[in-house]
Amino acid sequence: MEDSINNLDSYTSEKKLDAVAAPPAWLKLGAVALVSAVAGGVAAAWWYRKTLSRLHQAAEEAENPDFGMADHKPGDEG
Repeated sequence: MEDSINNLDSYTSEKKLDAVAAPPAWLKLGAVALVSAVAGGVAAAWWYRKTLSRLHQAAEEAENPDFGMADHKPGDEG
């Protein structure tokens, strides 16, 4: 009788270890989604910052004398 109790205890403890060892599928999917969202956010922030840096650099440079209408004289039409 005592032998059957020990086998039962061993069987249930093995099941508990298996359940603890493998995380549920939704947890794995959530972790992958979280990592993907963070990576996407970092990439977007990097691109946005790079674009702003280019815009600031362009604004700080000397004005382009060729910008606008070339050889425009007052009174010229067309």
